[in-house]
This record gives sequence, C-alpha cells and structure tokens, in this order.
Amino acid sequence: MGKTVLIAAMAALPLAGVLAQDPDPQPTCRMCPASYIPNDEIQAYVKKAIAEKLTDQQVRDIDIGKSNVAVGVVHRGKLAQPAPESVAEHDFVSEVYHVIEGSATLVTGPDLVGKKRRPATLETVRLFNGPGNNSTSIRNGVTHELKVGDVIVIPAGTGHWFTKIDDHITYLMIRIDPDKVTPVRDEAASKAYLSKPARPQQQ
Repeated sequence: MGKTVLIAAMAALPLAGVLAQDPDPQPTCRMCPASYIPNDEIQAYVKKAIAEKLTDQQVRDIDIGKSNVAVGVVHRGKLAQPAPESVAEHDFVSEVYHVIEGSATLVTGPDLVGKKRRPATLETVRLFNGPGNNSTSIRNGVTHELKVGDVIVIPAGTGHWFTKIDDHITYLMIRIDPDKVTPVRDEAASKAYLSKPARPQQQ
C-alpha cells in the first residue's frame, strides 16, 4: 500500500511543479477573435490560380499570440519530372498540407543536396514562408503519394520536393510561424487582392 502511495505521489510531482510556477495562467492571445474563411473565398483563390497560372497564394496570416498562423492555397499543374533546384526548405516556418484536389508524389527529408540560400527578395520568402534554402535533391528522402483528403506535416528545416504531379494538385496550406517572420494578412487584404485585375501572364 505504501509503495502505491509513493508512486502516485511521485507521478503528481511534475503537475504540482507546473501549477506552482503559474498559479493564474492566462491565455497567450488575450481577447483575440477567431478568423473565419468561407469556402467561397478558398475557391476564389483556386480560380485565380488557374486563370493567372499562380502557384502559391497567402489567404490569411494571423497573429495568435506566441506565433503567427497562415492559411494559403496552392495549385500546381502537371509535372512529369522535377525542375532543377526545386527542393524547398524553410528555416523557421513549418507547413501542413491538406490535399483538396488532384494527386502528386512528394519527397521529404532534412538532408539537402547542393543547398543554396533562397533570395531574400522572393515574394514567397518575404510574405509567405520566410528565409530558407533550395537544393537539387534530398538524400535518403521519404516518398509520399499524396491524394485527395491526405494531410502531411512538414517541420521547419525539412526539405520538400514534388517529383511528379499526375495532372494537377490543389492543397490548403497551413503555416506555423513562431518567430513571426512573415507579415500579418487580414480579411480586408484578402478581399483587396482578389478584387484586383488579373496579373499579366509572363511569356
């Protein structure tokens, strides 16, 4: 009996320590509103991506207290073989993909071959996913066959590389940015972006 009580007391010690450290815990984001993004808005981004041949678009970038969380829409067309130096890796921003259309082969891994810093002037670096690297391939990478409904979590520092896209792939992108290296983007900014005339397509 005494041994059981001793074990229970030892198990309770870590919890007691946490409670002792902060007797009155407070939310890390005080009085913060929720952010709602209707499906109509997501579909408007998909439509814009197809019409203007865009890949990555940031819908929101929200300060949630100790971190920023961003929501993007990514649309990629058919890919028979990967482009040169198309492995991407982000120093501070982790990403979560949720596939909503299409299918593709994605390779992930932390060991980048031929690593090269991404230019700081890139729109994606400045506004979407912060500083990082590109590379030619991933050593000992893990292959994932992505399809509709799948989710994949890519931590900061892990390379990711589309090696094949069957016809197209469209996915919701959730970005976790604890260092707040990307700027906030609210509903008004999203509406203003969507209302702009189509960008001229590059030849």
